[in-house]
Amino acid sequence: RKSEPKLRNKVRELRTTQTDLTQQALADEVGVTRQTIVAMESSAYTPSLPLAIRIARVFGLAVEEVFTLDE
Repeated sequence: RKSEPKLRNKVRELRTTQTDLTQQALADEVGVTRQTIVAMESSAYTPSLPLAIRIARVFGLAVEEVFTLDE
């Protein structure tokens, strides 16, 4: 049986290079806790689709430009 594909993201990279947002500022912007952002950046947490869309909008990108499926 094939294992579940892993969702990878560029949240940390985009947050630090494109926007200069802190983890807390990004969390406030998308309505989650800083701990959620920390977990997402370390790939310990997979965001819901609505959250992924809100995060992509902060960066002005399509969801697929921030999150990729590692198949």
